[in-house]
Amino acid sequence: MSEDDAHDPYDLDALVGRVDPDRWLSSRFIPNRETRADIIALYAFDHELARAPRVASNPLMGEIRLTWWTEVLDEIFEGRTVRKHPTALALAAAIGRHGLPRPRLEAMIDARYRELSAEPMKLGEALEWADGTAGAASVLAAWMLDRKADEDQALAGGRAWAIGRLIGTAGLAGPDVGPILDRALKDAAGLPVSAFPAIAHATLARVRAKGRRPSELEARLRLFLAVARGRV
Repeated sequence: MSEDDAHDPYDLDALVGRVDPDRWLSSRFIPNRETRADIIALYAFDHELARAPRVASNPLMGEIRLTWWTEVLDEIFEGRTVRKHPTALALAAAIGRHGLPRPRLEAMIDARYRELSAEPMKLGEALEWADGTAGAASVLAAWMLDRKADEDQALAGGRAWAIGRLIGTAGLAGPDVGPILDRALKDAAGLPVSAFPAIAHATLARVRAKGRRPSELEARLRLFLAVARGRV
């Protein structure tokens, strides 16, 4: 059994807290428990997509895993019975409550196909990947928190967080990378307080870019200050 599978499958909050601590901490600033749970379901969905290329024995098996999640979306949006998977069921409930648009969810799946290739990402590919993964998730989370939230600002926040992680873990480098990260953080400015938890974790982007995982205490403090100031 892998570490990712060693958990109570119905406790998505505990799962996300362990595998996605940055966004889990951001979600602690969502006062409405139901909305918080729905956003946790979104992050659990993203985690399942991220696992597909990582645990597959070959690219074909990775494609099969990602196709499985496309079929889940088919079931949800066509009003059919959703397969009994904790994340699939929780995602279906979130989509039903908030009317989430399918294209953003599909973008989260499509972006993961790039990870099936062993070739390092070029900068343009990395930006597309960042927008399709964390960027799309931030837009959907902001949508659930405040329908009037600016999508471009939410997307920029997610992009910044994803790019920071790519710099720190995958070695994304080049003279343009730093300014792109700075620009994304700047473009995220102005997201309303009501939607800010959707991107609060972007305040950790520069720390992540240094290849460092902040302690829980440091991450909590940075997030608290970001939320208090309303900027990442």
